[in-house]
Amino acid sequence: MSPARRILALWFPRLGAERALRIARPIEPGPFATVAEQGAAQVLDSLSIAASERGLQPGQPLRDAQAICPALLTRPADPPGEAAFLAALRRWAGKVSPWVAAQPDNTLVIDLTGCAHLFGGEAEVIALMERDCADMGLSVRAGLADSLGGAWALAHYAGRRLDPVRSGDAIDQEARATRSRATKRRHWTRGGTAPRADLAPAEVARIAPPGRIRQALNPLPVAALRLAPETETGLARVGLRRIEDLTGLPRAALARRFGLQVARRLDQALGLEPEPVSPAAPDAVFAVRLTLPDPIGLIEDLTAGIDRLLPPLGDKLAAAGRGARRLRLELLRCDQTRQSFDLGLAHPSADPARLRPLILQKLDEAEAGFGIDVIRLEAVQTEPVQAAQHAGHLEATRAAKAGRTRTALDDLLGTLGARIGLEAITRWHPADSHIPEKGATVLSAAWSAPHDGDWPGSDRPRPLTLFAPEPVHAPQDPTPPARFRWRGQTLELGRAEGPERLAPEWWLDDPNWRSGVRDYWRVETGDGRRLWLFYAHGGALSAGWFCQGQFA
Repeated sequence: MSPARRILALWFPRLGAERALRIARPIEPGPFATVAEQGAAQVLDSLSIAASERGLQPGQPLRDAQAICPALLTRPADPPGEAAFLAALRRWAGKVSPWVAAQPDNTLVIDLTGCAHLFGGEAEVIALMERDCADMGLSVRAGLADSLGGAWALAHYAGRRLDPVRSGDAIDQEARATRSRATKRRHWTRGGTAPRADLAPAEVARIAPPGRIRQALNPLPVAALRLAPETETGLARVGLRRIEDLTGLPRAALARRFGLQVARRLDQALGLEPEPVSPAAPDAVFAVRLTLPDPIGLIEDLTAGIDRLLPPLGDKLAAAGRGARRLRLELLRCDQTRQSFDLGLAHPSADPARLRPLILQKLDEAEAGFGIDVIRLEAVQTEPVQAAQHAGHLEATRAAKAGRTRTALDDLLGTLGARIGLEAITRWHPADSHIPEKGATVLSAAWSAPHDGDWPGSDRPRPLTLFAPEPVHAPQDPTPPARFRWRGQTLELGRAEGPERLAPEWWLDDPNWRSGVRDYWRVETGDGRRLWLFYAHGGALSAGWFCQGQFA
């Protein structure tokens, strides 16, 4: 008989601040916080224990926090550094079990099934992890249950008070002027609002005994189910504030009112739906770094450092048969701050000669501050690079010419992408449709191959400029009008060629083609303009004349 599944969750609620304190090591401990950019404002991201004791909260604007606590010390938040630190903690947690996974909210989940007895029991395992975290200067909250969701809930919410919800019937949340009208409201026994339950649940053990996960989770708030904030608010408004309020409800009604995610999260927390612990596979890291004896700040020095890093990075990529598709340049300053740049390539490459120009374009944006003492270069996204097949002289010559052209185009796309972003560079590809505006599709130039061959021709000429249909003021007659008004100008008809009848795609409901069948005419006006007009015969929309393009 296999042992019962046991999952341990370790939550580090102050990971960002305590990691920064480990690096800075202030002489006098005091309130400390990391600051993140939220739109155009700076807000507190992670707080130390001293900062929380002063009444500060995560998400609070920095200006308000400094007004409350003038002695607050801050550092910029470093999400990449915090992710790397959590990965290091994941390797540390492997001392108790090989199945360790990281969650996006600074949480580690460990599958302790069959491992706890090696350390004297589950309580001893938690005590061991807490002692190690105390030695590292980290705050940790642990939870252990039969399921991943249950362990996560106990680690985050066991023993916490429920947050009050503002209500029109909560007299203590209203102004004094409105409290005098409270006596006029009906008693809850006569249809009024029921008295509010106690918001301070009893202390809940962080270790749920095997088979008793429901009893351990019942007092916890619904936020412990990892729900979206709007879902939590909706549940609280109808009085469903604790998990025990949900466990007795019919699942079908609960799903209809609040969505399938509520029932799914509840089943995961209670262990009714499996949620395995998937440890992250060791990723192949293609990165190089240069540690400098003295801080630098000149572009020439940075260029020399990059020239030393590119060859070993290219050798690592070439040995693995991969090419860099996205690079990250990180400049670590001597004041423990960093600046990073992301660059994209239109085609994967491991050639330092092709990577160097893209990196040098970003050096103008580098801010040395008090000096840069570490340069790090990493290929954060790579793709396999296929080896070229040998060919004869004639085929090799053609392939070399085509390769040089493709390489030059890829380098151009990479250069432009470093300035304006690869997503802003697009190319047209032919599409299989008789609808004029659907004759081509727009694709990203960096993530698509050019069309192989000539552009498919048409037996009827198409305008050089194609735009959305614009109304033309003319009589509702299929014959081209002798005089019409378009874009505020009255134009005389010189000659007209057509019609070319196009019908909408009957298998699609295109709102732009609800005017029915169209008759297209190539029209030349008296002042020399060559327009592409069509007459819509009418369908869901009324009939009339429109202009959709202009010839050269």
